[in-house]
Amino acid sequence: MRKILAASLLGLSLSAAGLANAEPVKVGMITTLSGGGAGLGIDARDGFMLALKNAGATDIEVVTEDDAQKPELAVQIADKMIQSDKVDILTGIIWSNLAMAVVPNAVAQGKFYLSVNAGPSALAGEKCNQNYFNVAYQNDNFHEAMGQYANKDYKKTFIMAPNYPAGTDALTGFKRYYKGELAGEVYTKVGQTDYAAEIAQIRASGADSVFIFLPGGMGIAFTKQYAQSGVGIPLLGPGFSFSQDVLAAIGDAALGVKNSASWAKDLDNEANKKFVETFQAEYGRLPSVYAAQAYDTGNLIVSAAAKASVKDADAFRAALKEAKFDSVRGKFKFNTNNHPIQDLYVREVVKEGDVLTNKIIGTSFTDHEDAYAKDCKM
Repeated sequence: MRKILAASLLGLSLSAAGLANAEPVKVGMITTLSGGGAGLGIDARDGFMLALKNAGATDIEVVTEDDAQKPELAVQIADKMIQSDKVDILTGIIWSNLAMAVVPNAVAQGKFYLSVNAGPSALAGEKCNQNYFNVAYQNDNFHEAMGQYANKDYKKTFIMAPNYPAGTDALTGFKRYYKGELAGEVYTKVGQTDYAAEIAQIRASGADSVFIFLPGGMGIAFTKQYAQSGVGIPLLGPGFSFSQDVLAAIGDAALGVKNSASWAKDLDNEANKKFVETFQAEYGRLPSVYAAQAYDTGNLIVSAAAKASVKDADAFRAALKEAKFDSVRGKFKFNTNNHPIQDLYVREVVKEGDVLTNKIIGTSFTDHEDAYAKDCKM
């Protein structure tokens, strides 16, 4: 189903400095709003729209469509948004295989693409582009943080991820920093919901820990089945697998799991406090890392639009690169390949009253850069 969400229809007051005379900007949001990954896309959409609302960005129009987690559909939507809707900017894609299908063609046509999530290694390295900005991370980053953390307590980790670009990047990232032995390395099917065979492998592997990257419905299914199996080996993961959007569905099986992210709701800065408070007020739930990344993406666009017309590509690109907005992550800047240099934290799943959420328990990296920037020739 197609939705057109214009900021002017949201009853917003104009409060962002400089927006009164800003050039109108049209954004095409392609994201996952149905199926097992819908929670991720819904959080991204809601975080992005909240940023525009909080900024009073009445000159930014957002056209939103559901990619249903299908690369071929995402390509069709992107072509329509570029050719028919005449969007200036594309954003919203959650999954890396969809990003690889959409982004290269979009930037080749002179459009800006700002990623709220997917960060495949190819787009950070040799296939980087001046019009592609990743406001979230490079896929390996959260996994690198957990590889570093695992060295503290574990010597033999079993690692597992789905067989698609983000999955291979995930395990590559973990192995880049983990110094122990691998008890096993398994790639599962994308969208898989039955993990009995993999849990049996883990049980027999002699592992002292298990690292998984299974976003959305995959992580829900695995974690519940893993807890029910009684294997009892400590579970580690990136923040995606234990993000706010899935914790309620996983239930108490997630309690105590350590995971990594660039954001948590308890980060102590004013922008984050406002974000968490207004997100809860607007949507009646706590935000996830997907919502936080999309909120930053919306605010980045607002900040750039206040400085330059999107029709002046060079000026608008420079304004994006400057990244002068109040990030919910605190400090934020782009590396030479237009990917973030940022701190990465270790979080633990805890219960606050009846609500499962994440709490920061340590910092894994400070001012961390991705491994592929050196391959980008911009």
